[in-house]
Amino acid sequence: MRYSRNHTAVNPQSVVMYVDMNSFFASCEQQLRPELRGRPIGVCAYDSPQAAVIAPSIEAKKFGVKTGMRLHECRQLCPHIIPVPARPVFYRHFHIRIMGILNHYCDDVLPKSIDEAAMNLTNYRLVYKDMTALARQIKADIAADADYLKCSIGIAPNSFLAKLATDMQKPDGLVQITPENIDEQLSKLQLTDLPGIASRNARRLQLMGIKTPLEMRHASQAFLRKVFGGVVGHYWHARLNFGEVDFYKGDYRTMSATRTVSRQQRESKQSLESLLISLCIKLEQRLVKQNVFCKEVSFFVKYLDHTGWDTKIRFAFPVQDGMEMRQHILARIHEFEQSRGGKSILNSNVRNIGLAIQNFIS
Repeated sequence: MRYSRNHTAVNPQSVVMYVDMNSFFASCEQQLRPELRGRPIGVCAYDSPQAAVIAPSIEAKKFGVKTGMRLHECRQLCPHIIPVPARPVFYRHFHIRIMGILNHYCDDVLPKSIDEAAMNLTNYRLVYKDMTALARQIKADIAADADYLKCSIGIAPNSFLAKLATDMQKPDGLVQITPENIDEQLSKLQLTDLPGIASRNARRLQLMGIKTPLEMRHASQAFLRKVFGGVVGHYWHARLNFGEVDFYKGDYRTMSATRTVSRQQRESKQSLESLLISLCIKLEQRLVKQNVFCKEVSFFVKYLDHTGWDTKIRFAFPVQDGMEMRQHILARIHEFEQSRGGKSILNSNVRNIGLAIQNFIS
């Protein structure tokens, strides 16, 4: 398998297809358990009224259920939602099968997470005359393997725009962004619809006079460098003008994820455990993207009084599953708490939590 090099030079003739599985974890559960099909479900990391839903089904999303909501909050929107314990090992099996389908059509496929992948089809333009026909064939192949799994597919001259296209039509969408229609497509969107532009960056752009994605696309590179500061602005100009800065696979010695804890979060141990889950899932996505497992994880907690607690765990067998990492960390926390008379590590004085993984193997 190879991965294309990035190039910020404009190249409207490039072709990238982005495949984004819809409500992946929940759809996998519905694939495995037919009695759940057509019903609103929420995949949870653990069984508790305060558990966070890490993946609502398509049916649950129609009621306004979103990833990260507490189960009791979900029930206010959707009283008949069905909580389902997460089973990551099965989701990885489906991921491998889907990657097999994509690799059948292209030898340059980059997993972006367990439920997303980008295909560089630039060198296949003479092989596949109609890229939308290829997208429909990939959808059919996935359905033939697992009939309840749906995906949105975006096609564009770079992976950022192809990813953006998948967000324009869900579920089961198919959108192509071309040099001819990009301005029309961007005119339908808000700044925060762009992957990577959250409210803070949107405010920064608006203060500088950029109020829409279309205005952002037609801003000069020098202006965007001024808005974002240096090379980040250069990357944004490239993304919106058919340069490629996101199709890569880096080599890491360490991957880490940290969170600053809000006052409301530190008042609830379950909220702190949910933050731990989100960090573990984030690192799982990076491991999947890099096609590696890790043999070591470090976890730390910093408190408001500037003290802290940390631990390092070496796995007997390599790990890629975020929930498995969480189980090891919670077991180490429980072991320490028992040795110290029940003193809680995750308490109301927590200021930051974080973890780092290292010692990778393919």
